Amino acid sequence: MSNKSCVLPCNGLDKCAGDISRRVALQLAETDEYDLICPVLLNQNKSRYEKVLETGNLTVIDGCNTRCASKLAGNMNIIIKDKINVSELAKAEQVKLGVEIRDDQETQAFVQTIVDKINNSSDQQVASAFVETEKIEYDSFTEGKFVFKVPKTGYFFNENDCWVAVSGNIARIGVSDYAQQNLSDILYVEAPEIGLEFEQFDDLGSLESSKAVFEVISPVAGIVVAVNDTLSDAPEQVNESPYEKGWLVEVKLTDFEEDQDLLHGCQAYFELLQRKVAEADV
Repeated sequence: MSNKSCVLPCNGLDKCAGDISRRVALQLAETDEYDLICPVLLNQNKSRYEKVLETGNLTVIDGCNTRCASKLAGNMNIIIKDKINVSELAKAEQVKLGVEIRDDQETQAFVQTIVDKINNSSDQQVASAFVETEKIEYDSFTEGKFVFKVPKTGYFFNENDCWVAVSGNIARIGVSDYAQQNLSDILYVEAPEIGLEFEQFDDLGSLESSKAVFEVISPVAGIVVAVNDTLSDAPEQVNESPYEKGWLVEVKLTDFEEDQDLLHGCQAYFELLQRKVAEADV
């Protein structure tokens, strides 16, 4: 099997963001490290790209929030390892895109910024200081054909179905069993950048399935010190083990005592979830 990665750009080539997506993909494909996947040909015949997709190293470059490339991969159950959204990155980098296709110095520089970001996406993480609980015990209840689990102790939840487990001044954040079941098969985990400082209830990445996108709303304030990089190859761990192997982000806490006032303990969340599921008529 080839060790090369592959890149799938947006197909909105008549717009500035789509054109930049195409340029980035072509520049990456000029190296020996990437194979280019044409979104039109992939949509017509997936088998054409079976060999390059076998590596599991797919980078998707969406032009805008329509996310046509991500949706194409999701509809074909292709796991995405890395993803860039040109419009969102332009906003973060304070680059004005506009609608018309441009070929000026600023556009070339922005293309190079994206290429460098993709090539340097493997951030160095600090060694984890989080001490895992040896055995987690669960409460559960059944509604229809679904069984929902909640840990008995050691976790705190916000009302957005995101959890935090604390070990000293380090914590891990993830999503509840209820959240992952609502999403069904998770295909991509968008993690925040290491070093990001954030407040309680800020966005902290997202999960994407063929069914929906789930924004991870942080239950605490802190600084990102690590992300669960095993999820880039195996996002299904969030489905299979939402409270353990499927953790998303490791953070250094800034004020957990204050954050805790707006969180539910395990028993309170269990009762809240029972009411939520009953009202949702799952």
